[in-house]
Amino acid sequence: MPNLSRATTILAMVCLAQITLFAQTSPSDWTHFRGSKLNGVSLESGFPLSWNDSTNISWTYPDPGKGWSSPLVYGEQVWITTANRETREMRAICLDLQSGEELHKLLIFQPESLYRIHAVNSYATPTGAIEAGFIYLHFGRYGTACLNTTTGERVWERTDIQCEHIQGPGSSLMLYEDKLIVHMEGTDVQQILALDKSTGKTIWITERPADLYEDMADIGKKAYVTPIVVKVKGRDLLISNGSSVCIAYDAETGKEVWRIIQGEDSTISMPVEGDGLVYFAFVTGEDGIKYTELFAVDPAGTGDISTSHIRWRMKAPILQLSTPVYVDKRLYTVDSRGVFYSLNATTGQIEWSEKLKGKFHSSPIFADGYLYISTIKGETLVYKAGATPELVERNKLKGEIWATPAFSGGAILMRTSEFLYRIN
Repeated sequence: MPNLSRATTILAMVCLAQITLFAQTSPSDWTHFRGSKLNGVSLESGFPLSWNDSTNISWTYPDPGKGWSSPLVYGEQVWITTANRETREMRAICLDLQSGEELHKLLIFQPESLYRIHAVNSYATPTGAIEAGFIYLHFGRYGTACLNTTTGERVWERTDIQCEHIQGPGSSLMLYEDKLIVHMEGTDVQQILALDKSTGKTIWITERPADLYEDMADIGKKAYVTPIVVKVKGRDLLISNGSSVCIAYDAETGKEVWRIIQGEDSTISMPVEGDGLVYFAFVTGEDGIKYTELFAVDPAGTGDISTSHIRWRMKAPILQLSTPVYVDKRLYTVDSRGVFYSLNATTGQIEWSEKLKGKFHSSPIFADGYLYISTIKGETLVYKAGATPELVERNKLKGEIWATPAFSGGAILMRTSEFLYRIN
């Protein structure tokens, strides 16, 4: 490549290596929040159904700070992020998947001061993204960084992307082709950015429509959503349900394709795809009473599709924290009052429901015919998926569970407020 500078040549080689190695992703890798496809579904089998602090545990790692981010797994590495409020240290920790040995404990950011967060949030809530050779980490307004997973060296960082979260960050990262998708939605700005994953430079940035937010209270403008990408008629659409509007963007350019206007407050639960439909939640209201509404939408429209492409909608209690999981034409979800539902994903009809004890802030995971759902009190319920509710096991670990677990190689990486456990 004689016409390229040395720096450009090296960058091109790095990009080629990333693309080549990414194609070798194993089914046992868990590369994003809710898995490599961001859908809460593991394609592996052989996961344990029962455990406690001393049974079916291959290793534990004490969490040195606090963080609700999910574990990420690539090859023989497990990564988590954590934060210490007193020292203001925001770290990335890498462990050996088989032994639990600490490989890296890296200080990523240490801001001079911290802004307030919600009582149920942490300073290390967003889950990063990982691929062969590189991990991408996000701490909201405090910064976004890319690390070399072999050496732990910093490849690039961005600390200039700012928003007023008010209650702390929550949106997780997503890799799409050569892009790293970052949501920064606060009381002041509501932005979605696509960064070049090799350099951290901005490829495109899009703003939520200002006119849809101007009448909202500032506290309700923020959102904690992680997007998904779905292919519709040969085109990749990035689906993102903000606090006021759900918009499908062209994933390559960030240009709006369609929108549904409905929301009135912060959204947390991320979109889900299944059988040609996308499902997402808004916080909305009627006669002064707010509630969550789950939508099923045909994503093959353009423009404002609020009256043309909604297939069904269902009311639920306000503040939907966990994300549903789609399996075999069913949606399984737990609402904010602890009701566990199985919905017919085509019609929205409730097939069955069970009132559970406890609060569920992590999202359910489906693996090998079973649904795993965890309470903040450290308990994980295992249900057999199907037309009737069938509780198989009830498991308890030390500490609280806020993070959604990772499923890799027949083992469960479960993070509590005290330990990261490898369960197998």
